[in-house]
Amino acid sequence: MDERTIQAARAGDRTALASLLRELQDPWYRFSLTLLSGDSETAREATQETGLRFLKALPAFRGDSQLQTWSLGIALNVAREMRRKSKPLPDQASEHLSATRTMSAGPHDAADLADQRNSLRDVLADLPDRQREAIVLRFFEEMSVEETATAMGCAQGTVKATVHQALRSLKLRLTARRPPKQRAGALPACSGSC
Repeated sequence: MDERTIQAARAGDRTALASLLRELQDPWYRFSLTLLSGDSETAREATQETGLRFLKALPAFRGDSQLQTWSLGIALNVAREMRRKSKPLPDQASEHLSATRTMSAGPHDAADLADQRNSLRDVLADLPDRQREAIVLRFFEEMSVEETATAMGCAQGTVKATVHQALRSLKLRLTARRPPKQRAGALPACSGSC
């Protein structure tokens, strides 16, 4: 997103607004899909609501952070509101896990990859909301600690602590799910820059 497009959109230019919406809708959808436990219909609704709120709030965007980071903060608030209104549907998360960026696997690895996705889906769904949000922003959306803190509306130290707790919890849960011979090295340790 170039600065000229952002400024034109803030001034109400419809072409610039459409360009920003096209560029941001996929990240909003992926993010919402993960936070809403893979419920694709609710994620689409969240994406639409995020777009509406984004358009309404865009003139107030000051540029203190990247536009995508700022807009994911809006998406986060929408997802939180939607989670409060309905129960999560963890069985539908496999749709999201296959849609998100994954390592390419050969045909021999497909079954193992599917098992890993199912395990990850289950343990992510079991994390407290705040920990899941931090993991999704930090690793699925590949945001820095600073960007994650901005999107979540908290301090960087809080993000680091939350990610650390979430990774520890994920490691314990994934290790407990694996047969004893596969338990070594389930997840790498957090080096403090999580």
